[in-house]
Amino acid sequence: MNSFAILAACEASARATLISVYPVLMYRALDTAASVSEAYVLIGFSGLVSALCVPMLARHIPRRWLYTLGALIMISGSVLGGFFDPVFVPYAVAANSVGLVILAVCFNAYVMDYVERASMGRNESRRLLFSGIPWSIGPFLGVLLMDVHPQIPFLISIAACLAMLGFFWHLRLGDGKVITKARRPPTNPLRYIPRFFRQPSLVAGWFFATMRSVGWSIYIIYVPIFAVKSGLSDQVGGLALSISNGFLFLTPIMLGFLQKTSVRNTIFTGFAGAAALFVTATLISGYAWPAIALLVSATLFLILLDVSAGLPFLLTVKPSERTEMAAVYSTFRDVAAVGSPAFARLVLAFTSVQGVFAATGLVLLGCALVARRTHPALGRRRR
Repeated sequence: MNSFAILAACEASARATLISVYPVLMYRALDTAASVSEAYVLIGFSGLVSALCVPMLARHIPRRWLYTLGALIMISGSVLGGFFDPVFVPYAVAANSVGLVILAVCFNAYVMDYVERASMGRNESRRLLFSGIPWSIGPFLGVLLMDVHPQIPFLISIAACLAMLGFFWHLRLGDGKVITKARRPPTNPLRYIPRFFRQPSLVAGWFFATMRSVGWSIYIIYVPIFAVKSGLSDQVGGLALSISNGFLFLTPIMLGFLQKTSVRNTIFTGFAGAAALFVTATLISGYAWPAIALLVSATLFLILLDVSAGLPFLLTVKPSERTEMAAVYSTFRDVAAVGSPAFARLVLAFTSVQGVFAATGLVLLGCALVARRTHPALGRRRR
């Protein structure tokens, strides 16, 4: 499990230094929050289409080479964003999104091949713990170094991707474990979508992961914009995200809470706590610093969801369908990438940026109510 956690940490290092840089660069280039939202919608669509195409690529490209391709696409995005005209920044973000989709599909498939079902929760906690350092340092470091020299954050991201690739090939994971020898040509992976959505536990895992990602997307994109519009520094957004990611070091405690209660109670607590703090932050949005502090606190509950929200999928997917179902499941990130800015753009047509936080809080509250329908025994060891 440490090997997967190290891979995740390398990926986190590649993304963390740029995650707070891109919203600032986009806002500087496009000038309005609504325009940024529209750009992110288009970027999200590129990732979603890519996610649906990955299974077809996996039929022709060995998984180890597909993972390598994802890393190389991320590197190309960093080159495009850091060394070309600012007009290419949206394309750089899109390349980052596509590369991340490919990496996520392959990574999830490897995890399901090599990690036992009973250890899935511990593996998720360890993955987040190892990623804590780059995620807690990277966002603020990225916007800080951007003012020193605009290319430095991109160089760090490229170096992290190369380190990830080197460690991946050192592990020699190959193309994953073969469950059974195929007796007929593989089914078109797109046909797995209806089968996926006929299984309630898989749908629940996808839904919870999607809505958790919506919360994170709103936070990552619109907290820096809210800070700038409130007259604060460009660096406040990166600082807020670094503090939030520092909460990753609390994941062992969160895992203990998960084990003592249940997957259902943990997911409910995550959504309900985040919802309450998002709404409260809106109510005091006239005071920028306290509002940002509440939004930062809300991410404690989003991290609790990082630990637990994907477990309904990981614990119930059939071994023979791992690659195809992992590809369908991984669309949660891209659906959130499309839905979050589209949702925010709709809200911004009627209110200001802080209204986006209130609307997100209400949506998360609805998710908490849905989470109460999760099976209470999910994730508990069988006697």
